[in-house]
Amino acid sequence: MQSIIKLFALSAFVGVWVFSGGATFGQAPFERDQFQTAQGSLEITFIGHGTLMFSWNDKVIHIDPVGQYADYSQLPKADLILITHEHGDHLDPKAIEQILKPNTAIVLNPNSAAKLGKGRAIKNGEMIEVLGISIRAVPSYNTTAGRDRYHPRGRDNGYVLQFPGLTVYVAGDTEDIPEMKDLTGIDIAFLPMNQPYTMTPAQVASAARVIRPKVLYPYHFGETPTQELVALLKEERGIDLRIRKMK
Repeated sequence: MQSIIKLFALSAFVGVWVFSGGATFGQAPFERDQFQTAQGSLEITFIGHGTLMFSWNDKVIHIDPVGQYADYSQLPKADLILITHEHGDHLDPKAIEQILKPNTAIVLNPNSAAKLGKGRAIKNGEMIEVLGISIRAVPSYNTTAGRDRYHPRGRDNGYVLQFPGLTVYVAGDTEDIPEMKDLTGIDIAFLPMNQPYTMTPAQVASAARVIRPKVLYPYHFGETPTQELVALLKEERGIDLRIRKMK
């Protein structure tokens, strides 16, 4: 496939989108995007569903690694693992064991720490610095009546990752909650889109208008038609909506 390179600038934020068929790591190719930070490039590998891999400053960050979406024996070992919550499509102990190094840092919500038996548990509102990255746990929960049993308030984490000159928000399994109004200066946002567990396209569009990320990736969207979100945000200026293979 012919490589496509798109350069764009939004205020002080400069991102580079690179899609070249993706990295294979001995398996089906994964799409990748790159963004410039004040200390080198951040490469995002889109594994699938709610699972991501970041590479920055010669360090590898795995987010919600799950073996259903990749063969983790073939992926780079982790310097940092982030877990949003303990559901099986986000917490997979076997996948974690396959990417552990002796000094791998694991940051996760308290329930996941109890289930995994290791890692640094942080709650909503708490902050930790790892590898020169400031990581803040933020609320991630359901608000629709009858659905709070999936993700009750106060249990799960979303994460705001502050790289030098670049801020990334990984929402976890959440709806468009009031706390999102407190998220400012977000360069890249990952918002989930699959009711009844997370958001409808309309909720994602609403959340995007509140957060106003420069780049928006819907993820964890299953069979939800992404074209609905495209239509809802087609007139929105300043939000670069990008669809990747994140069912």
